[in-house]
Amino acid sequence: MSSACEAFDSRDGADRPRVAGGPSLASVTPDAGHNRARAWLDGVRTRLWPVPVAGIAVAVVSGVLLPEIDRWLQSTGRWSSTTYLFGGGADAARTVLSAVSGSLVTMTSLTFSLTVVTLQLASSQYSPRLLRTFTRDAVVQGTLALFLATFSYALTVLRVVRSDVGSTAAEFVPRLSVTVAFALAVASVVALVLFLAHLTREIRVETVLARVHQEAADVIRRVFPPTTEPVASPVPEAPAGRVFQLPAPTSGFVTAIDHAELLDVAADLRLVVHIDVPVGDFVVAGLPVGRAWQVGNATTDRPGSPPDRRSLGRLTATLTVGRERTSVQDVAFGLRQITDIVSRALSPGVNDPTTAAHGLGWASVLLVDLAGRRCGPDVLVDDDSGITVVVARPSFAALVDVALDQPLLYGRDDPQVMGRLIGVLHDLARAVGGPAGRITVRAHLCQVRAAVDAGGLPERERRRLGEACDRVGAVLDAG
Repeated sequence: MSSACEAFDSRDGADRPRVAGGPSLASVTPDAGHNRARAWLDGVRTRLWPVPVAGIAVAVVSGVLLPEIDRWLQSTGRWSSTTYLFGGGADAARTVLSAVSGSLVTMTSLTFSLTVVTLQLASSQYSPRLLRTFTRDAVVQGTLALFLATFSYALTVLRVVRSDVGSTAAEFVPRLSVTVAFALAVASVVALVLFLAHLTREIRVETVLARVHQEAADVIRRVFPPTTEPVASPVPEAPAGRVFQLPAPTSGFVTAIDHAELLDVAADLRLVVHIDVPVGDFVVAGLPVGRAWQVGNATTDRPGSPPDRRSLGRLTATLTVGRERTSVQDVAFGLRQITDIVSRALSPGVNDPTTAAHGLGWASVLLVDLAGRRCGPDVLVDDDSGITVVVARPSFAALVDVALDQPLLYGRDDPQVMGRLIGVLHDLARAVGGPAGRITVRAHLCQVRAAVDAGGLPERERRRLGEACDRVGAVLDAG
């Protein structure tokens, strides 16, 4: 390891917040007011039941209304017979509807079984945190909805088919309704074939990595502004003895923070607010998640008296806490998913360094995107009152740690993985623009170089990887 790395402190300046104050809310978080709606929609989309239940409801209503349309059309003589509609009698209609409903039960069972197997594979082979990606798949939800809707529709129509039993009741065959049931059955067979083709593509690791990257890239664009320039004005220092702790409303993962509502409440209460827990961290109910202190024109009886419980509740209510991490605002979640795939691939039971190298490639794409953005705390300033709110967000150094620390730990004895890690650092060396970013890249470069020197790699591989490290160092030295 070089002398520069021996004297280098990997944390020197890498995690220090460069942002200390900033522009108004509109220029920093344009989508903040939609965070709760986005979180709610994400929660609905990641469950398998809403779309199928909606399909069943539509099918039952259609199974009630279409036979009435059939009855009206037959009574008015709009059509008596046509080659495009079902032309059999009541017994034939019952046979068709019974066959449709029976076959759809079997197809639905098969689809559920394949879905469960896919979820088990994703959890054991890749990462439990990928289950949300599979359960929110529109093709899976749509296929289940079609199968269950067809089954429900066929049963609903079957109840109105009547045979001619003399003077007590006339025969009624809902020809249009039976034809629709037949069409739905054909569509279900086609959907089963497409579902199988889709499933075989979705469980491929390349497809999984690409989907995780796309979702994470969307989050990065929403959360981090596309600039590395720090904001200018300083954050007011907390006065001694006047800081109030903000307790977590409940235990779980912070999944979203409503920046717009938080700033409005802080301005209304005349409080400077610091949320110290970033989205994605686990919080414990009652323990502090942030701090606040009052500025001029305080609303309390005396300086330093804490706000009442209702006021504190208004502040902490802007945090959405759930039982699992989501990708609504959690920038590190996508990197965590990719790192989990890489770590699983490097486990002795799997031993797939090629998959690990592919995962590091997608992690490099995300990190290069982050290198061109302002990471770290988000500082909001109310235009009218001048109240400042600081919301913790992961720094660039912390995000690089998430992506590279575990792959280095588990892959230090594999030349392919080490070469890909150096490739990631080479990409970052060319992408970072400020001294803090170069410090972060150099810190990881020193760790990789030390792992190469201390590992059990063949001399030829150590020499090749050492030369690759030198090239990354040259890029960093060139600025």
